[in-house]
Amino acid sequence: MELSFTRTNGEIDTLIDTLMEKAGTIHHPTLIREMIISALKSGQETSYPADLKLLNNTMKEMRYTTNVFAPYRNSRKVTIFGSARTEPQEPIYQTCVRFSRKLADKGYMIITGGGPGIMQAGNEGAGSDRSFAVNIRLPFEQKPNPVMLQNPRLINYKYFFNRKVAFVKESNAIAVFPGGFGTLDEAMEVFTLIQTGKTSPKPLVLIDDSDGYWDRWFDFVTSCILGKGFISAEDFSIFTITRDEDEAIRVIEEFYHNYHSLRFFEERLIIRLNKELTREQIDELENEFPELRLPGTRISCCPPLPEEADEPDLLKLPRISLQFDHQHYGLLIAFIRKINMF
Repeated sequence: MELSFTRTNGEIDTLIDTLMEKAGTIHHPTLIREMIISALKSGQETSYPADLKLLNNTMKEMRYTTNVFAPYRNSRKVTIFGSARTEPQEPIYQTCVRFSRKLADKGYMIITGGGPGIMQAGNEGAGSDRSFAVNIRLPFEQKPNPVMLQNPRLINYKYFFNRKVAFVKESNAIAVFPGGFGTLDEAMEVFTLIQTGKTSPKPLVLIDDSDGYWDRWFDFVTSCILGKGFISAEDFSIFTITRDEDEAIRVIEEFYHNYHSLRFFEERLIIRLNKELTREQIDELENEFPELRLPGTRISCCPPLPEEADEPDLLKLPRISLQFDHQHYGLLIAFIRKINMF
């Protein structure tokens, strides 16, 4: 029998409904039904066991990730990337300890990869009670650090891609310390996700060491990547480089001074705010960022859309709406920074 996501499967649909009823307390049954159909279709279409194992393990890892993070949905979180080989006596390790401790004192929680080096520094500074560790099982270098070893917010992943989803999806800001291939891979993926609009805008802070690790990276990006036209100048709005942990914290906090969050509904972009903008301020945004809007459209205040009813705790926030062009995501970061100046 060829299964369909529409309710045209006869007895199979009835059995799925009965199964969910027997399980009890199923949230959003329409979505759960589609997940069950996907599993059944995979069983019909895929005979290679390694592919089915990948689908199965991915689902289990993401379910567990959601379960661990769900109680902390309303807590601001900062993800910290950096080298597993950084030693505790190195100045950049101590910078990370101070950085995460100061964030924890301000109410933030810290997400790290849960291993040694900069990851341990991040968990050490924030303390076990304010930390998450999204660890990856490797044959070397990546055992959970002693701060997080028995922590209920320690998650051990088989797949890098699931781990990367947790790092970005659950964070409100990203801080990247110097590191090797893994650190650069994680940082470049965040660049790409923000640049292409595949994750919500968030501050990305590159915290440098005394040798100018990120300064040298910036020289390469400017001379080679920008010089060859592979990126646009507006993409430099995506990140901030600093050697000062206090400046890094200011960048993170200022990003949410007035900006709260956003939602896309096709071309319509809804930006939620902590305080309402005046018409004069909106006019200033229109004049300074005309590229963000589709031709002939305006920025306006608006009430919450019916589609936002799934986030009831945010319905009271003031909003602005614009027809976004889905191209200038680097400029969107600059737009948000301008909003935060009002």
